[in-house]
Amino acid sequence: MKRTFAILTFVLLAQATLPALEVQTDIQYKTTPQGPLALDLYMPSSKKGVPRPLVVYTHGGGWAAGSKNGAKAGGMRKVVEGLTENGFCVASIDYRLYTKDGNVTIKDCVTDCKDAVRYLAKHSSDLGVDAKRVFTFGDSAGGQIAQMLLLTPPELFPGAPELADASYTMIAGVSWYGPCDFEKTDLFNHDDRADFRDRLGPRILPPGSDPKDKLRLYREMSPVQYLKAESPPLLMIQGDKDTTIPVKHAYYMKEKAEAAHALVEIMIIKNAGHNWRAVGQPIQPTQAEIVAKTVEFYAKQLAARP
Repeated sequence: MKRTFAILTFVLLAQATLPALEVQTDIQYKTTPQGPLALDLYMPSSKKGVPRPLVVYTHGGGWAAGSKNGAKAGGMRKVVEGLTENGFCVASIDYRLYTKDGNVTIKDCVTDCKDAVRYLAKHSSDLGVDAKRVFTFGDSAGGQIAQMLLLTPPELFPGAPELADASYTMIAGVSWYGPCDFEKTDLFNHDDRADFRDRLGPRILPPGSDPKDKLRLYREMSPVQYLKAESPPLLMIQGDKDTTIPVKHAYYMKEKAEAAHALVEIMIIKNAGHNWRAVGQPIQPTQAEIVAKTVEFYAKQLAARP
């Protein structure tokens, strides 16, 4: 498949200038009825030829908006810079977006991102990534996808047949304000209102779905359903004032992880709404500290699995 290459140099705010990054843009990893899908790959230019641990970034946007370009801006850019400074490469993924006609659902979003990981693993030698050291990262809807990539086995949610034989190993993942369970709809009810309405059903259920299949399909897209004692470590960072993806999700995932003897950490950000928007008071810890904690978590997990 055709690839294009570009060289960019980033500067990490409040820190020293980083080495030049090699950025391979618009690497097409599959085709779909809605068109081709691509990813961007950010890698430190030093020590070329050495396979790098890989962080797969899946953007937010309610499964209906956003793009891989999210890795270039704001807090996400700072995470990318921090990770590459610590020797990781980062793949930012485009996936199909939900459509109201039901031709694309959340399951398609997850399947596309699984195929992106499969593509990266299958072409790991050419791309310079280590398929045995794969990590996930995502925000909001991308946080749910990151959890799904981390917790489900490689063969689950098959997509492109040519990628079916790819093999990779997940090490750890981070979810920023991502949901963990669709079945337990009260987790989305931030203020426990009596008239709460489930708004995500249409994004999970294909048109014409049998009502009897609703529970199965909700569970299928719920990361919490895949937690096991042997699951890779997960860090969930959530804001305590988030009305879009309430902090209840972090507490619930932690509760289920303890019951399953799985490794899940949670970090609760005070005064934080969605996207780390301050509510009433400045958020605590700061966004810079959230970024630092995220990068630190990956570095710690990498050190444990050299």
